[in-house]
Amino acid sequence: MLPRIVPVLTPEQKENLVVVLAGARNPLNIGAAARAMSNFGFRTLRIVTEFPLPVTEAKSAVDAAEVMQQATVHGSFAEAIGDCGLIYGTTAVGDRRLEHPVEPLPQAAAAVRNVLAGKQRAAIVFGSEKTGMTNEQMSYCSGLLTIPMEVHGTSMNLGQSVAVCLWELTRDGVSGGVMPEDGFADSAAVDRFEAVLREGLTATGYEAKFPANCGEEMTRRLVRRLRLNRKDAEIWTGIWRQVLWKLRQ
Repeated sequence: MLPRIVPVLTPEQKENLVVVLAGARNPLNIGAAARAMSNFGFRTLRIVTEFPLPVTEAKSAVDAAEVMQQATVHGSFAEAIGDCGLIYGTTAVGDRRLEHPVEPLPQAAAAVRNVLAGKQRAAIVFGSEKTGMTNEQMSYCSGLLTIPMEVHGTSMNLGQSVAVCLWELTRDGVSGGVMPEDGFADSAAVDRFEAVLREGLTATGYEAKFPANCGEEMTRRLVRRLRLNRKDAEIWTGIWRQVLWKLRQ
C-alpha cells in the first residue's frame, strides 16, 4: 500500500504563492513552467514582459492550460510583485557580484512556508532564460535563493527550476524565520516608504554629499533587506513625510 500523502500547504496557501517569470519569452519554457506549477497544485502565474507574448502556444502545453488561462501579464516588475510580502529572486550565482545575501533553496522555502502560513502572498521570481534576473529586479527582492548544484554556477532550464523550487515548498519541511505578528509589508507599501525616503535623502543634502550611497537600486536593496512589517512600514513612511513637511516650511 502506498503511504498517505499529507499536504504541507493548504489550497489557500498555494494560491498565495506567486510564480513570477520576469523576461521569459519562449512559449515552450513558459508552458513548461506552467506545467510544473500544475503538477504541484499551484495556480498563480504572473509574466513580466515588454513584448507581445505568444500566449496561444504556451497555453497549448500539456497539463498547463488551467494555469495559463489564469496567468496575468504585467508591463512592470514592481506591478507584478506589488501585493507580495516576501519576494525571493532565483540565481545560479556564477560570477555575478550580488548585493543581497543568497540562501540555499531549503532555507528560503522554509521562510516562504512561514509567510504563506500567515495568509500572506509570497513570490518566487525566475529571470530571463538567457541572462537571469536583472540587478534592478533583484533590488526589489527580500532575498535571493539558489538551487544547490554539483557544479557551482551552472543553471537549470526554466521548467526544471520552477519544478525543483515548488517541490521543495511542498515537501514535509519546517517553517523558518520569525513572522511579524501583523505580517510583512507588501511590496507596494515598501515602495511608498522607499519613495519618501529618497525624497528625504535629497532634501536633507545627504544624497549630494554621499551620492554613492543613494542610488535608487541601492536604497531599494537596503530597505528590502529590513523585511519591514506592515505597521513599521506605515510608521516609517509617516516619519519621513513629517520630516519632509518640516524641511519645506
